Amino acid sequence: SALTPTVELGAQWPPMGIEPVNPFELPLLNTVILLSSGATITYAHHSLIKGERKGALYGSIFTVLLALIFTFFQGVEYSVSSFTISDGVFGTCFFFGTGFHG
Repeated sequence: SALTPTVELGAQWPPMGIEPVNPFELPLLNTVILLSSGATITYAHHSLIKGERKGALYGSIFTVLLALIFTFFQGVEYSVSSFTISDGVFGTCFFFGTGFHG
């Protein structure tokens, strides 16, 4: 399989020479931001159902702000990572996985 670490890759994942992103730093912050945006859009939806336009508006605005913050931090994560999309299978999996999951 293409994703099985071979002897040529050092029989390890991630391959030798690739410094993976620490999941307890920026990725954790982005996860909290995504969960928060889910809560704010749910609040906006429930406010809309109840006919509370002000709550729906504020919930939607906060959701968009959180989306912008998330996008900014995702760009920071991409720019500080020690690998690129062209650095083999690991880089390709990382960038496609984080880029297309949303």
